Amino acid sequence: MKLSDQQLLEAYDQALKLELEDDFISVLKEEMIKRNLEVDKDIESY
Repeated sequence: MKLSDQQLLEAYDQALKLELEDDFISVLKEEMIKRNLEVDKDIESY
């Protein structure tokens, strides 16, 4: 099942808020970059 862009953004936001594993957050971030979605500049350190 593929997430929509909006679902991916929401999942990324929630993962950060819940302080989930860095590996999981990195996977979400990589997918966002592949889709050319905005990544919060303050969170680029992940």
